[in-house]
Formats: sequence, structure tokens, C-alpha cells
Amino acid sequence: MARNKLAGKRTGSSKSAKYYAANPDARKKKAEYDKKYNKKKSSVKKRVEANAYNRKKGTYGNGDGLDASHKSGGKGFRGMEKASKNRARNGKNSTVRKRKRTTKK
Repeated sequence: MARNKLAGKRTGSSKSAKYYAANPDARKKKAEYDKKYNKKKSSVKKRVEANAYNRKKGTYGNGDGLDASHKSGGKGFRGMEKASKNRARNGKNSTVRKRKRTTKK
């Protein structure tokens, strides 16, 4: 299999990617935190469950761009969804997050 010639040639274009590219100490601190967070039993359990669901649905590793959906409303997964939508749901510009911020007062 041929190696990816583009690997490591470009960095992300988001604000945070640019920040961490310019601040190696902050990047190192974040990497340590992420390593710790990803070792937590709850994180490992969630990842294992998502992988098992993806394998069961036949989408694990086939490059179709689908993830097990993390939609709220109970335990488990709610079908398959584009990875970009699924992972962006709780991001900085999330409508759910905006609603929570305005109603907290």
C-alpha cells in the first residue's frame, strides 16, 4: 500500500489549530491532558461501544464517513450519521449550546 504523501504537510485552519501550532508548550500540555482523558474508563467504554456498533452495522473502517450517532434522548446510539455532523454537535457554534447559554440566567 502506498504511503500518504500529504501526511504532515498541512496543519488545520481553525483558530485552535493555529494556536497550538504557534505555541508548542500549550500543545504539549493539551496532549498530556488528552492522553489522560482518553484513558478514563468512561471514555474507553464509550469508544468501545461506538466501535462495536459500527462493526455491527458494517461501517467500521470502510471509509463511508458515517459514525454511530450520539444524539441525546436516552442511552445507546441513534443510528448512523455523517461524522462531521455527529462530531460538531457539541462544538463552539452548536445551537444546543447557544440555547443552554441563553436560558441559564
